[in-house]
Amino acid sequence: MPLLYYWRRDNYRRDLDMGAGYNLNQDSPLLHNVEMGDSLWAFTRTSNGSYALAAELVVRAKTLNPPKFRYGCYRLWGDLRQSRYFRVEGQPSVEQVIRNLSVKAGAHALGQSFQGRAAVRLINAEDHRLLAAAAKQLPLEPRARLLPEERLEAALLLGDAAAVGNLIQEESAGMAAQRRNYLFNKASKRSKKFVQELQDLYEGKCQICLWNPRTKYGDYICHGHHIHWLSRGGEDGKNNLVIICPNHHAAIHRCDAPFDYKDLAFDFGSHRESLKANLHLQ
Repeated sequence: MPLLYYWRRDNYRRDLDMGAGYNLNQDSPLLHNVEMGDSLWAFTRTSNGSYALAAELVVRAKTLNPPKFRYGCYRLWGDLRQSRYFRVEGQPSVEQVIRNLSVKAGAHALGQSFQGRAAVRLINAEDHRLLAAAAKQLPLEPRARLLPEERLEAALLLGDAAAVGNLIQEESAGMAAQRRNYLFNKASKRSKKFVQELQDLYEGKCQICLWNPRTKYGDYICHGHHIHWLSRGGEDGKNNLVIICPNHHAAIHRCDAPFDYKDLAFDFGSHRESLKANLHLQ
């Protein structure tokens, strides 16, 4: 069954400003009741107080967040090729469409009907059809484009601030000012230190397959990978990093494999691969 979610305006703006994630966190277990390939529709309030469709995430994965994660234990991931963020400002009001759906929204202020765990609601196939029709002509949100994460991580790993800056400038139309400032002014100066600390902790081994290039090549070859990608709002710290071999790093990015804290595994869709070495994640 598809889902409908009320994205509070402040949370929506923060998430978009810090990097469109194409994922959603919540405390409601309904978030994991949705089937793969179904849609989660999100709506929010605009600056003039009307309601607008914010996104359609077409579900490709469901994972658990780390313990005591402040935004809820459940995470849902949208397929990057099918999911959409819509430009909300200037959009015609979607309030009457939502009030005509099967979900109960009796409060005078629509958002009051979607509070706490009730922010996520199950909807039926006809509801989905009505929302899809309402979204058919909506313009997409340009800031929801993603930076090429492999290039970004490579530049950060080398501490190459110029390369980070060039990449951000190339993709400026898809990057909010807050995220651009963070990546350019802070992340490029911090990531190398954290990666080196984890390289030392794991003696250069891949945490997934335990390949150890130091025994054969005498040097660190494995990469630092940001679990929650920097281009999607992830922070640059050891609790958001793992050390993995180049093959696993490429596979994770090519397959867009999210990390599930339920079993400390990457979800490749067809299979899962767990960390065989873990000394720093809870």
